Amino acid sequence: MKLIRSDIFENLKMALSTLRANKLRSSLTVVGVVIGVWTVIAIASIISGIDMAVKKEVESFGTRSIFLYKFDIGVRTSEPTREERMRKDLTYDDAIAINSLPAVEVAVPFLNITNNRWGQKLLVGKNGKTSASVRLQGTLPEFERAGTEVLSEGRFFAQFENDTNQEVCVLGASVADNFFPYSSPVGDTVEIGGRSFRILGVLQKREQFGGGSGDNDENNVIYVPYEVARKLKPNAEDLFILAVARAGLMEDAKDQITDLLRLRRQVPFDKPNNFGIATAESIISSFRSIMAGVAVAMVAISSVGLMVGGIGVMNIMLVSVTERTKEIGTRKAIGARRADILWQFLIEAMTLTGAGGMIGLLLGWGTSLLIRLFLPSYVPMWAPIAGVVASVGIGLIFGLWPAWKAARLDPIEALRYE
Repeated sequence: MKLIRSDIFENLKMALSTLRANKLRSSLTVVGVVIGVWTVIAIASIISGIDMAVKKEVESFGTRSIFLYKFDIGVRTSEPTREERMRKDLTYDDAIAINSLPAVEVAVPFLNITNNRWGQKLLVGKNGKTSASVRLQGTLPEFERAGTEVLSEGRFFAQFENDTNQEVCVLGASVADNFFPYSSPVGDTVEIGGRSFRILGVLQKREQFGGGSGDNDENNVIYVPYEVARKLKPNAEDLFILAVARAGLMEDAKDQITDLLRLRRQVPFDKPNNFGIATAESIISSFRSIMAGVAVAMVAISSVGLMVGGIGVMNIMLVSVTERTKEIGTRKAIGARRADILWQFLIEAMTLTGAGGMIGLLLGWGTSLLIRLFLPSYVPMWAPIAGVVASVGIGLIFGLWPAWKAARLDPIEALRYE
């Protein structure tokens, strides 16, 4: 065992001395390996960071939440189909019916009265400052029980305020920052569609993927009582339902909701659902399946760099065998076995590509820190391990033929080589 360790150590010393003697050639040889590992680490950091951010954001809506809408819910890569566009909207009565299911803790409708290309424009304003981009949602007091939003100050509107159609509201954090940057908005008023609404509370800022901006800012929202929303925009029909399953009854809740909506929407037995139903788990799974495809494509592209590096290593090792033919003959003449020569050149090739892998790893780590300034990113533990193993493996695979060729040289012919 000591002899084997000694041989490996000696071969490693010889490999390092050879690489030091040919610095420029060695550096140019491993450029492909460096680029390949660098790309793998950078891609892994982006995909892992986005995956973690999306998972955190989706799960912030609650692991027992069930999302219902007329369109299919999840990460979309295309516009809604014609069949989806032709679907009927969900209704307030659907939400009330779902709320009575035994496996459902609470179900809340959200009537979207936000500005769009058609219909009445509802501006939000205060002290001469106005905005048409604030999301306006009509909902019920039960929304507070869903646990998907947390108040930072004030309170949510109560049942009697909803029943008597009082013009009250709860602001998202971005709305509060925009219209009330220097004071608490609770107890003050804000204009919605030219009408004065008393502010009851402000929601805690929600962390969002990409920071949230423009139409994607979940904090740029105002909630008003459901019937008040209907009065603000009588023709609004775009309704979303959030249901929360009872603890341990998620699958039962999904089945009961699906059966109920299929019955209420008169879906034939042999036809698919004409509504979307999703959970945090299903949305994350859908997102991951897309990201997995992206990851495979990007790793396949980055593997080209590793292949180029491998071919470069094979080429330079064949040249090295030719240049060191006499050295090989001398080593064999003084007792070196074929295995000794084979391992000498294999270790040299693996050292070369392994060094390139380490450089690529450091560059990838640095790149991930730069990416973090713009996108969520972190380097998962498997990425550097996979990068180093892949780089050393490239040296082993592409160094095998040159090493085998060196090991099979005839010592007499090798000593005669000029």
